[in-house]
Amino acid sequence: MTAVRVGYLGGLGRSGTTLLARLLGALPGVCSVGEDVHLWERGVAADERCGCGKAFHDCEFWSAVGERAFGGWHTLDLDRVRHVAGAVERTRHVPRLAHRVPRETHHLLTEHLHTYERLYAAISDVSGCPVVIDASKHSSLAFCLRWSRRLDLRVLHCVRDSRAVANSWLRTVRRPEVVGRDDYMPVYPPARTAALWCVENACFELLGRRGTPLQRVRYEDFVRDPLATVRAAADFLGTARPADSLMSGGVAHLQPSHSVSGNPMRFVQGDVEIAADDAWHGQLAPRSARLVSALTLPLRFRYGYR
Repeated sequence: MTAVRVGYLGGLGRSGTTLLARLLGALPGVCSVGEDVHLWERGVAADERCGCGKAFHDCEFWSAVGERAFGGWHTLDLDRVRHVAGAVERTRHVPRLAHRVPRETHHLLTEHLHTYERLYAAISDVSGCPVVIDASKHSSLAFCLRWSRRLDLRVLHCVRDSRAVANSWLRTVRRPEVVGRDDYMPVYPPARTAALWCVENACFELLGRRGTPLQRVRYEDFVRDPLATVRAAADFLGTARPADSLMSGGVAHLQPSHSVSGNPMRFVQGDVEIAADDAWHGQLAPRSARLVSALTLPLRFRYGYR
């Protein structure tokens, strides 16, 4: 059985992963499906809108994936999926998962992996693409996936200046995938964002040191030269490089995608200008900027942020 190649976008949210996933999804042989970590709750259970605009259960692509993977989404025991994920997919388990599979949860991890293996294989089969892009970002899921023998896991570790990330998480962002009521993405205070930034990035540093193929992508480099970033990612993922027509003059040409969860820009189609968001310089309170700078100092310097 040929292993499904999974390009996993990891890091803390608001680091450009949604846009990067959209661009990677335009490459030949690549299918980008958003954040699969949220598929079970936001897609299967809540029937939120797919990136194509349709409700999850009305989307022909996801209906075909569910049928191929599980014999239909209705056959999936969501309570069991939640229980297993809660038992093995937690950041506190990362130190142990970095070295071995804990004996007491071995059977649960095997079950969890089997669910994702079936999901990725179905996505690959239905799309006809050998590479699946999962922008879930969570390090805990990546550390679970590294133990699968049926997946060829390759991680794009996405980083961004911690102060810009902190400023972004202070914004009120509506979730357009929820229909019939107003729903918003969470808002985090700067200290919490700084802690999450350190933890997630440190976990991906560890993942790379433990042998999982990993390539770092800095948001600032990405928006400065998106075509070069996508070409480097394509080489890392072992797929064809993008055509020059994918973007020109800093403008990307986005096609509809079947993404589950993520930044609202996953619904945007057509021409999109790619430009750096440096608003934190004028929006983030000086006291908050100093706090985030201090809390994230070691890794911030490691990634080239002064």
